[in-house]
Amino acid sequence: MAKSKSVYVCQSCGAESPKWIGRCHSCGAWNTYVEQVITRGRTSPGESNSFAVPHPLEEVNPDQVERMDLMNEEFNRVLGGGIVPGSVILIGGEPGIGKSTLALQVALDLGKKTLYISGEESPQQLKLRANRLGSKGGACLVLAETSLQAIIPQVTQIKPDLLIVDSIQTLFTEEIESAPGSISQVRECAARLLKMAKETHIPVILIGHITKEGSIAGPKVLEHIVDTVLQFEGDSHHLYRILRASKNRFGSTSEIGVFEMTGEGLRQIRNPSELLINQHPTDLSGS
Repeated sequence: MAKSKSVYVCQSCGAESPKWIGRCHSCGAWNTYVEQVITRGRTSPGESNSFAVPHPLEEVNPDQVERMDLMNEEFNRVLGGGIVPGSVILIGGEPGIGKSTLALQVALDLGKKTLYISGEESPQQLKLRANRLGSKGGACLVLAETSLQAIIPQVTQIKPDLLIVDSIQTLFTEEIESAPGSISQVRECAARLLKMAKETHIPVILIGHITKEGSIAGPKVLEHIVDTVLQFEGDSHHLYRILRASKNRFGSTSEIGVFEMTGEGLRQIRNPSELLINQHPTDLSGS
């Protein structure tokens, strides 16, 4: 039987307290604790109650893990050679920088069954953007849903090769009585998706909002539990974008991917030197 309990959660760092306190003992912020009711003991539809069994490390065969080619050289290089099955990737960036465009291009160009969960756009709006990118959709399935209890059964039934969630701040679980985007909702939804990814070996790409300070919105634990944290950077008034990793469990964090935002989507810049060459004036003395 499901049990409910009331806790106070810091909206700055996600720390919990059994009672309201004025100053957070974790981050030091004042007046950030909000009461939230959390329901435990229920299993969401589509989730498994089975437990993992330990295996000797020497018997584990790493050759069974084959990276998935995203059909995007820049994205593949930043990830370390492709996406690892069962991994969870978090992409953060400013509004309008092109996070959703990058994710949709990957879904359209992959050529495999992809489930695109949209909490911010309708299927009709996604279709208009796909047409602008010059693709008919192929094997990409779209689902405009924000309830985690409705999303997980769909993923279990469809069994996509790649799951994209746009964005993690729009999802909510009915077991927590707080608004979508709150510290508790983001943490719980991300943890559920991580558990599902590890059990089904379905790679997940999460799109995340950022705060005015430039950090990813939500609890800091969100960046800890995912396998890779990517930052999509650039000036929205200019054409060029840079994709870099601040955390990568399966590759280096020293690689970057360079893109150019065009009317037909993001174009890969395989040779960044061309940016400097194109900007070199030809009418200068000695040129």
